[in-house]
Amino acid sequence: MGTATAPGDLVGTGPFVLREYQPGQRLVFDRNQKYWRKAENGDALPYLDRLVLELASDQNAELLRLQSGALDLTHSELRSDDYIPVRRAEEEGKLTMVELGVAPDADAFWFCLKPEKKARDPRFAFVSKREFRQAISHAVDREAFAQTVFLGEAVPVWGPITPSNRLWFSPNLPRYPFDVAASRKLLAGIGLEDRNGNGVVEDKAGTEARFTVITQQGIGYYERGTTVLREQAAAVGIALDIVPLEFSAMVARLLACDYDAIYMRPVTTDLDPAVNLDFWFSSGSAHLWNMNQEKPATEWEQRIDTLMGEQASVLDFQRRQQIFTEVQNVFAENVPVLYFASPRLYYAHSRRMRGVVPSILRPIVLWNADSFSISSAR
Repeated sequence: MGTATAPGDLVGTGPFVLREYQPGQRLVFDRNQKYWRKAENGDALPYLDRLVLELASDQNAELLRLQSGALDLTHSELRSDDYIPVRRAEEEGKLTMVELGVAPDADAFWFCLKPEKKARDPRFAFVSKREFRQAISHAVDREAFAQTVFLGEAVPVWGPITPSNRLWFSPNLPRYPFDVAASRKLLAGIGLEDRNGNGVVEDKAGTEARFTVITQQGIGYYERGTTVLREQAAAVGIALDIVPLEFSAMVARLLACDYDAIYMRPVTTDLDPAVNLDFWFSSGSAHLWNMNQEKPATEWEQRIDTLMGEQASVLDFQRRQQIFTEVQNVFAENVPVLYFASPRLYYAHSRRMRGVVPSILRPIVLWNADSFSISSAR
């Protein structure tokens, strides 16, 4: 099978088989007559005869089509900007809105910490110090961040594991409460002070703590998040210039470590940390701040490598939890990535749909597409 294979000749074991593909427009799936799974009452699944996936230009267009009745389901969760209009549509009897709980992933902010930058960027001397990153963490009012960025539909967080991940979340990690004085003290302790009175701290050589932050363009909560971060960092003398980029351009810069800092929401594939070793291992391709290391660049990364190697291999679940709590502590002490708030997730679908069970993990709804059905009553 190849790209020229006719859709009807493709082999699959899922509830639907591809019948038609129109590039940039839609995918049409027919019921798989040989699907293996049965309903609890013995009925053959899937219930639907056909499933059509429309390719929308963006989430705004997708939401408008959902509200108009042209779509029954959306690909992903609602954005915080959508909550009010969708609630209104639900009250009018047009849509069903479901609260999923707190997201398993949070927006993240980090600097490129590759040691190769040391020779060409004098800022690396203080960016690579954990006290600098701790100072930024102290500078951010997470409660205000949750209110402003996610319109109140979020909870403050201090690490990559959010409260929705009950098995692995640790509530007792080192935290950096909002404290401008503590932030300034940490900066002064590593030699960063506003020596010329221009509002930006600098080291003794005059190198300013001024950075360009890249983020994905066109996402409302990214825009609000970077605005709040820029304003609160400025209060302690750290200047952040925000540059929104098209997604592929941002990813290319990420992979090349061609950036000062990035603000985005990395999405994990599983709640179990042992399935996300590419993030935790220093050699990992998702070790955001310094990817694909030949050997750990720092002692604390070496420590995490050792711990995660054991965590992923031992069979005793309580021991795995203990080890991962230690991993989270090491991570929190060194804050290579800063997290501020995790949104509450909501999903919306047309009222005629039945069997829709949205999940906080992806794929949010298509994971049980075989159980979808349609009611004639709206």
